Amino acid sequence: MMFFTFSEPAARRGASQTEQHLDRLLVSIAGGDTAALGELYQETEPALYAYLLSLLKNSADARDALQDVYVDVFTSAAGYRPGSRAKAWLYAVAKNKAMQVYRRRRLRGEVPGEEAPEPWEDPGLCREERLVLSAALTALSGEERQIVTLHAVSGFRFREIASFLELPLNTVLSKYHRAMKRLRRQLSEEEGV
Repeated sequence: MMFFTFSEPAARRGASQTEQHLDRLLVSIAGGDTAALGELYQETEPALYAYLLSLLKNSADARDALQDVYVDVFTSAAGYRPGSRAKAWLYAVAKNKAMQVYRRRRLRGEVPGEEAPEPWEDPGLCREERLVLSAALTALSGEERQIVTLHAVSGFRFREIASFLELPLNTVLSKYHRAMKRLRRQLSEEEGV
């Protein structure tokens, strides 16, 4: 069973090349290039959606926030500093958008839905595999789910995740390994049933 996939273009490039490519796209977007925005969307949508879903735990909110992220990227790309960490900048925009959604729900007195977070829509997974993976992901804490998503789906290195989440590197490593053990145990229990 394959858990995590990357977009085809990103999978063919190394991390450094991907970062440079995203950097060029953001510079083009800052210049008003809507084709570059479309390409950025194609490259980053699955990973950003998974990240937002891990934060918001509600697919409708995650999809709405995702669209708002790309609007924000288009309107604020001029504030991006070329040569800085493009992926981290994108995830900061997504995190800010998720926090806005969360604050809005809290102000309205809405209780977040208890919807189980669906994994990103991987066409390689059948419905049963998605249900098993969704059940396994619910066993993780929110922070563990974020770390697993950032590393396994988005391809961030542990040092980048530690910096992004403002956690010590050892904490990120231990939470990741603990989460992976829990996922393996959960999945093996599901297969044994």
